[in-house]
Amino acid sequence: MASHRKSRTPGTRVAGIRTPALATAALTSVALLSQTADAAPGDDRPSLEEVEKKVGDLYRQAESATEKYNAAKEKTTKQRKRVDTLLDDVAQRTQKLNEARAELGSYAAAQYRTDAGMPDTATFLLAETPQDVFDQRQVLDRMTGRQKAAVDDYVTQQTETMKKRQEATESLRTLTETQGDLKTAKATVQKKLADARELLSKLTAEEKARLAAIEKRKQEEAARKAAELARQQAAQEQAREEAAQQSGGTSESSGSGSTGSADTPPADSSYAAKAEKALAFARAQIGKPYVWGATGPGSYDCSGLTQAAWKAAGVSLPRTTYDQVNAGTTVPVSQAQPGDLVFFYDDVTHVGIYIGNGMMIHAPKPGTYVREESIYYDGDSAIHSIVRPA
Repeated sequence: MASHRKSRTPGTRVAGIRTPALATAALTSVALLSQTADAAPGDDRPSLEEVEKKVGDLYRQAESATEKYNAAKEKTTKQRKRVDTLLDDVAQRTQKLNEARAELGSYAAAQYRTDAGMPDTATFLLAETPQDVFDQRQVLDRMTGRQKAAVDDYVTQQTETMKKRQEATESLRTLTETQGDLKTAKATVQKKLADARELLSKLTAEEKARLAAIEKRKQEEAARKAAELARQQAAQEQAREEAAQQSGGTSESSGSGSTGSADTPPADSSYAAKAEKALAFARAQIGKPYVWGATGPGSYDCSGLTQAAWKAAGVSLPRTTYDQVNAGTTVPVSQAQPGDLVFFYDDVTHVGIYIGNGMMIHAPKPGTYVREESIYYDGDSAIHSIVRPA
């Protein structure tokens, strides 16, 4: 493999490259892979397995940043709507305040024409705050009923307008903060993906072929584990049916992938019907590209796909994996049923929708498409939990 690389100019120091802290490990691997055939014996050269792991880590970090982006985007959208609502309210209340002020002005003008002294009503027009108005109690005592009603309306409109203006100011400040979070998350996703592309671009054709072979072996192992889970679930289902027959009862099996237990009863027919709709939608998306932050209909990220699938079944799921994992009942992997959500990694940054027999439909990562795959695609330890959402 080294023979395919150009010789490095003597004196070039990899250690001299300035790299962001979050991508140091990945770019160091790139530099090591670009070393020449005349490198000194004993140099630490990362194996393709190590490179594959680093790329995988970068994609997972990008996916984690994507979920933060999704959360920030959702929060920004809600906050923007709140700001718009408050600004509309402020505009309406300002109009009412102006109308109340105009009415007070009419009283002040009339009083001025009949009284050479300072008009009582005009005193309130000079007040800057509602408290200023209340401080003029001696003036208020000399007013007629209609004047007092006008002052009361003016004070109410002034108080409410000031309150709404303050709320709008605070909401605008919050909106600015969420927009900053959104921008930061977006930049992080783009940086992680760029680092992964840079790392892969340094591989030769032969190395890429070997990397593909590593991935194929992983998929074969994942398929084997999925088959084992399918056999286990089938055996449990058969045992449950036999037990039901022996007790004179009937089995309420709802299909591939589950048996009940004292703690986790089997999903009912209502769930099976909803799950069937969710899975029909998910299957129809197979082949569409993964795009981070996307919710369809032309492309999806992982949580965007599961949210859209269950929406098609009439169930509203939160936007992010962090929230979706809490939107149902957790069940053991051995009792997973079609329609259940399969969450991955300790930080819960990936999700797929279970279809039975140890398989799921998911939007894997950038550069891939929605597809069916073993839930063990990244190993047993990658599975975080199984959640039944409805």
